Amino acid sequence: MKENKKGKVYVVGAGCGDFELLTLKGKRCVEEAECIIYDRLVNKRILNFAKKGTEFIYLGKENTEGGLIQSEINNKIVEKALEGKIVVRLKGGDPFVFGRGGEEVEKIVENNIPFEIVPGITSSIAVPEYAGIPVTHRGIAKSFHVFTGATAKDNSFHNFEPIAKLDGTLVFLMGMKNLKLITSELIKYGKSPTTPVAIIEKGTTGRQRVITGILKDIFEISEKEKAVAPAIIVIGDVVEKRKSFRWFEEKSLFGKNILVTRDERQGEVFCREIEKLGGNAELLSFLKIQDKMMNFDYSILKNFQAILFNSPNGVKFFFEHIPDMRVLGNIKIGVVGAKTKEEIEKFKIKPDVMPEKYLTTDLAEEILKITDENDKILVITSDISPCDDVEWSKKYKRKFEKFVGYNTISATKPKEDVERVLKNIEYITFLSSSAVKSFVSSLENDISSLKSLKVISIGPSTSKTLKNFEINIFSEAVEYTADGIIDVLKK
Repeated sequence: MKENKKGKVYVVGAGCGDFELLTLKGKRCVEEAECIIYDRLVNKRILNFAKKGTEFIYLGKENTEGGLIQSEINNKIVEKALEGKIVVRLKGGDPFVFGRGGEEVEKIVENNIPFEIVPGITSSIAVPEYAGIPVTHRGIAKSFHVFTGATAKDNSFHNFEPIAKLDGTLVFLMGMKNLKLITSELIKYGKSPTTPVAIIEKGTTGRQRVITGILKDIFEISEKEKAVAPAIIVIGDVVEKRKSFRWFEEKSLFGKNILVTRDERQGEVFCREIEKLGGNAELLSFLKIQDKMMNFDYSILKNFQAILFNSPNGVKFFFEHIPDMRVLGNIKIGVVGAKTKEEIEKFKIKPDVMPEKYLTTDLAEEILKITDENDKILVITSDISPCDDVEWSKKYKRKFEKFVGYNTISATKPKEDVERVLKNIEYITFLSSSAVKSFVSSLENDISSLKSLKVISIGPSTSKTLKNFEINIFSEAVEYTADGIIDVLKK
């Protein structure tokens, strides 16, 4: 606790759905926060921007009427700020568009706590745009109007008589429970029954679904299609533009629900690549990567003529601990795979060799082209990567020496948690044998829940492990990389 000093509160709009809709200022606030209080509509991937040691408090309302009462949320924000912390109140969409951010700020002001408000991209415009619907358009809609589709129990609902007379686009947030009332009241007060309507579920995410109709039949259609919240309702002629403006659903991975099993760091990167292509990525990390390069004596590098890296992790940890780039001198460098090459080039270093095949054994052969007999070659690898430095030394007349730069540790999950996630996915991706073993261990060797799922393997070694567990393989990547997995998913 910081004595005798108030903290500061940032009330931050997190945007909606797609985590990349977070603003740069919002990201900066999350990075600086000491405590983050967030709700259920915040994309959890945003929390990964927080620094180590940040306190996370989930205070989400599970529906528009229940969950924690607002006063509890207000009090928690004040409590943490009075502890002297930099507090980020992270809210889905924009804090002031039916987000009750104003009530939170009132409580902050009451307690004389410094604060800032960071606007967020509201679902009222972003969700229609991801569905190919412009809320305004020349010659069609000169204005748009945003309404809450739900009300507090002690408040009366909208007066639809003036609303029905509006010429612009009508957008209702949180309105699924009142859809029948909304449509019938608009028709009652003069809105054309043939006015186009769109219901957009889980907008801006890989699970987005758009249901269209007209004012007089959209409720029946939504019942038949079993439309569910979170969803927004867009009413107006601009809905027709969707026929030619739709873009998000045209992405190569749209509609595909994909489980990523990598470690947290690489898993996050892989999930982002999937989501860029419109897919929905679920991350369950079955591995933990433990840095061991702090145990390496960089002064011995002067004794080596070459260094080989067989993974991006090895590169990352090697350069995190390097005391001075000049210790590399004229050492030749070899890498396996495009991602490892990409990682080392971040440090302005171009590898001297990279084999066509993504195998460490091929890298050992490749380095022979630019080294001489009896040269010393260091291999930075993991505790589980195949690296027979003794055999290579005999075979190639070089002095290969491996150093375990990181450990790959199994991270099992409770069986019920894994099975719950599997119910909502179509594809499972495995990028290592270790992830397969940890996954199967988490399921307590019961793979019955995989019968209807499509399992994708990164390459022969991982495929062999899957077959050992009698897991059917839907496809194996041609290129043994994460990009190779993406290529399979695109088909």
